[in-house]
Amino acid sequence: MTSSELQPRQDGAATLRLLRDGELTVEGRLVDASNATLLGALTLDGMSARCVYKPVRGERPLWDFPDGTLAGREVSAYLVSRATGWDLVPPTVLRDGAFGPGSCQLWIDEPSDAEPLVGFVPAGTVPPRWFPIAAARDDDGTPYALAHADDPRLARLAVLDAVINNADRKGGHVLVGPDDRIYGVDHGVSFHVEEKLRTVLWGWAGRGLPPDALEMLADLADQLAGALGEELGEHLTIREIAQVAARVGRLRDAGHFPQPPEDWPAMPWPPM
Repeated sequence: MTSSELQPRQDGAATLRLLRDGELTVEGRLVDASNATLLGALTLDGMSARCVYKPVRGERPLWDFPDGTLAGREVSAYLVSRATGWDLVPPTVLRDGAFGPGSCQLWIDEPSDAEPLVGFVPAGTVPPRWFPIAAARDDDGTPYALAHADDPRLARLAVLDAVINNADRKGGHVLVGPDDRIYGVDHGVSFHVEEKLRTVLWGWAGRGLPPDALEMLADLADQLAGALGEELGEHLTIREIAQVAARVGRLRDAGHFPQPPEDWPAMPWPPM
């Protein structure tokens, strides 16, 4: 990485300007993604960065989300994350590109020696301070456990997912950045008005929210009634924004992490 390339928290204003106004060159496609997900390079005034560009025209139709809205939901997740002060979602904007308008998100380079925080481990060998979430077997029948670390950074991400009603928190959507921060990506199926929380981060289910989360939720409620609500209005419906505020209120009143649902799948598939 060159000295001119930006990292997520190096310069927030400069990063957003680069994402919005930089020259975007598509370099390839991430083939494992269900929707068109393109790797790009951005340059502007001597600055450069890699990005993930998801054009609206590459979104697969879904039965439960309106067509052409996933890019705006990606941006909305960033806006809510920024408002929490936790900065869990990489900077993301809506802009035009080679394949039309879409979301453009700063690429996160995971260090090669980064320790994974979510994954499958052999049954009976779940590391200390990890939560086993589900049992599984490989093709040979060997038992494994899906587990995640009892890490306060992940706990914050679980709170954010509950706020935005994330229907697709896979383990592979949790990244460890070069600044040792946790980042969540792929939020296109969030903010539905019906409860759709699907996540692998159920380790804290039913446990009390930490004090900093309760403080954040109180502040977020105020922001939703003001500038944040107006920003989200560019990407979400009035009803969807109202449901964000309602979920914030329910989390504050309950004071604990949500429990897995009983009437819809609790985890995305595949979980990683």
